[in-house]
Amino acid sequence: MSANSSSTTTTHDHGTHSSHEVAPGEIAVGVVVGRTSEYFDFFVYGIASALVFPSVFFPFAPKLEATLYSFAVFALAFIARPFGTMLFLWIQRRWGRGTKLTAALFLLGTCTAGIAFLPGYVTLGMTSVVLLSVLRFLQGIALGGSWDGLPSLLALNAPKGHRGWYAMLGQLGAPTGFIVAAGLFAYLYASLPLADLLDWGWRYPFFAAFAINVVALFARLRLVVTDEYAREMDEHELAPVRVTELMKARGRYVVIGAFTALASYALFHLVTIFPLSWILLFSKQSVPQFLIVQIIGAFLAAGGIVASGFIADRLSRPRTLGALAVAIAAFSGFAPTLLGAGTVGQDVYILAGFLLLGLSYGQAAGALNANFGDRYRYTGAALSNDIAWLIGAAFAPLVALGLCAKFGLAYVGVYLLSGALATLAALGVNRWLRLKRETVRAK
Repeated sequence: MSANSSSTTTTHDHGTHSSHEVAPGEIAVGVVVGRTSEYFDFFVYGIASALVFPSVFFPFAPKLEATLYSFAVFALAFIARPFGTMLFLWIQRRWGRGTKLTAALFLLGTCTAGIAFLPGYVTLGMTSVVLLSVLRFLQGIALGGSWDGLPSLLALNAPKGHRGWYAMLGQLGAPTGFIVAAGLFAYLYASLPLADLLDWGWRYPFFAAFAINVVALFARLRLVVTDEYAREMDEHELAPVRVTELMKARGRYVVIGAFTALASYALFHLVTIFPLSWILLFSKQSVPQFLIVQIIGAFLAAGGIVASGFIADRLSRPRTLGALAVAIAAFSGFAPTLLGAGTVGQDVYILAGFLLLGLSYGQAAGALNANFGDRYRYTGAALSNDIAWLIGAAFAPLVALGLCAKFGLAYVGVYLLSGALATLAALGVNRWLRLKRETVRAK
């Protein structure tokens, strides 16, 4: 155990260590539970920002502009997320992992419940918009702080030749969270008059998100605060370091890691959140029926995530990401035509897009984290993921809807193509740096 890791970790206060080792399966359960709760919360807000918030918080604006305002507030969480990571890493260095995770998830739950109780514009005027923005920003702070290092520990404990399989397990939280969130909204949208949905019905998914956060908190703490987990983290030096030290030592790899995931993250919101706004504003298709199509697509994405584990273990994760970036680039050429081809075309766009998303997203997180080495892996993985979400997904619904409404659907394809090219460029740069290192060592 390094001197650094023993000085920065403060979780050895639970008595005598037991001889039990943390198995990859136990870590995987913690990863799946944590990611599912986060993504459910994530999609509850995302779906509401497309279907509900334009009418509840921005009724003073035309429908298109109101949705753009709503998407601008949606993006605030992604802007806040890196700051949340830095704040809560400092909390962890000072008070320990358990305190950090408890504080982060308590903040996330409080903000989610706060949104559920928040009066709309008709009651509070612009104050409601300000409060929604503050709560959304604080949600991003909390999401940044919820990083527990479990995915990194899982990757390091995965059996040789099966890292792709174990890497995809946490990613299953995304389609699972979307299926539950979309199912709730589809039921409410189909069951309630629109006036009731906009008045009180939309609040129930936020109450559910709060309850799930509480359950997930205890499930994750049950693992995170154990002596076995702390010992495993110490042995792999998975402890926070100062961001300034990380950027000085491994800054290039933070940027490369962020851009490596862009093809997947650009597609992420273009098959989940953006299409809902487009259907509501520019199509006659039923919103509940479209949500059901998206739910079917999420099941396809889950299958794609599982398949990505098998593929990556045979081809390697970087090659898998590169091949799927090429596939997403090809899909970007068909996406505008499909979205403009009526109900059938839109449904094909959703189903094909979700399948591609699953295959790529299954390996997108942390594919190049080995670049950080043991000392910087914990902080580097968190920060590169935050930056990937910020530049790849934060503004996707806002930019796609704004450009498509003004200039046409072709800009959906342009956005997807840019993400795919960024991924291929990052993978190319990473390969060049790796070959350069190997050449230097050979000399």
